[in-house]
Amino acid sequence: MSLRVAVQMDPIEGINIAGDSSFALMLAAQERGHKVYEYHVESLTLDADDRLYAHCDPVTLRRVEGNHFTKGARERLDLGRDVDVVLMRQDPPFHMGYITATHMLERISNETLVVNDPGHVRNAPEKVMVLDFRRFMPPTLVTRDVNEVKRFMAEHGAVVVKPIHGNGGKAIFRIPENGENLTALFEVFNQTWPEPHMVQPFLPEVAEGDKRIVLVDGEVAGAINRIPGEGEFRSNLAMGGSAEKSELTACEQDICDALGPVLKERGLLFVGIDVIGGKYLTEINVTSPSGIVAIDEFNNSDTAGMIWDAIERLLLD
Repeated sequence: MSLRVAVQMDPIEGINIAGDSSFALMLAAQERGHKVYEYHVESLTLDADDRLYAHCDPVTLRRVEGNHFTKGARERLDLGRDVDVVLMRQDPPFHMGYITATHMLERISNETLVVNDPGHVRNAPEKVMVLDFRRFMPPTLVTRDVNEVKRFMAEHGAVVVKPIHGNGGKAIFRIPENGENLTALFEVFNQTWPEPHMVQPFLPEVAEGDKRIVLVDGEVAGAINRIPGEGEFRSNLAMGGSAEKSELTACEQDICDALGPVLKERGLLFVGIDVIGGKYLTEINVTSPSGIVAIDEFNNSDTAGMIWDAIERLLLD
């Protein structure tokens, strides 16, 4: 089965092929004989006949740093009629532009498989869907009110403050138990973001790593433990963290067993969850999850292949 695959992504020129999950997915598709296109979300056009178009570049991929792609002549494709699969892989931030793109892609969902399902991506930003699984989370406050944070800190001590639609470990701050700079920080957060912010107790266990677990169609594909860099408490690889091989704890397996059927039912085929201390679920990443390259390097596995197996099964159903 040869497929036409359109990947909605950030410019391919700027990706780091050594660790980029989108590149790994595209290369795996090409190796299966699928035709791969790249397009940018800005080119989405819903025309007067309610057909969704994008300006797509056919690409040929190579695992050669600095020479990892060749583009063919650009084509204006009807994403409902001319494409079998759309991979929605552009990075957040999760803002109104991102949300509008999910609405547009929803309009082709009866013709083309969109991964992940755009409606459920819209309803499951990383730090919102996770609130449905509070039994696995550390105590969590969502607020714009600094006085509510002070009350929370009186019970829990030092905290971390995160923008609720942030990504990649950016703009996450630790506030010490004495509340130093809390008011000033909340002034900046409230001026920068219209949404409420997420506040959680600082977990000392983060020094031992923040585990990224990848689930494919509801099943565990693998995991890595991300260790913070020197002088950091954030362990995201984009923030200088390093990866190490990891297995699941019994508690982490319980978390995956609880999430798996929900993710599968919602069409969230490729998901990365984050767990601290072997037991605290902190995020469910559905917009553009990463980590599969590192997982495969440690485990000699083929997570991109697992994802394409799942996609092909869905198309045959």
